Amino acid sequence: MSGKRIACEKMTIRRMISLYESHCPQASDEPGHYDALFAYAQKRLDKCVFGEEKPACKQCPVHCYQSTKREEMKQIMRWAGPRMLWRHPILTVRHLIDDKRPVPELPEKYQRKK
Repeated sequence: MSGKRIACEKMTIRRMISLYESHCPQASDEPGHYDALFAYAQKRLDKCVFGEEKPACKQCPVHCYQSTKREEMKQIMRWAGPRMLWRHPILTVRHLIDDKRPVPELPEKYQRKK
């Protein structure tokens, strides 16, 4: 999946991870760690059940990240989010607008049978 919205999400995540990696004192010193995390995030975005209609991850009813990676991404987003406004204002505004979008219905093939 490589629609405009997913591509924008990938770019925003890339920028947040880069910002965190280069400026945050708690960032991992393990070589390639953040590249692997970004590759994981890309894979998850490509397989999102909502596709181009995806809600913001924090409002999504489907948690597609492993719990440890989800916690790490939360930490990165909490740290990088406020700083993104100064370094990447357009991406930040787009992300904030997307955050207000309503959560779409879960596609039928993914709903639990009753």
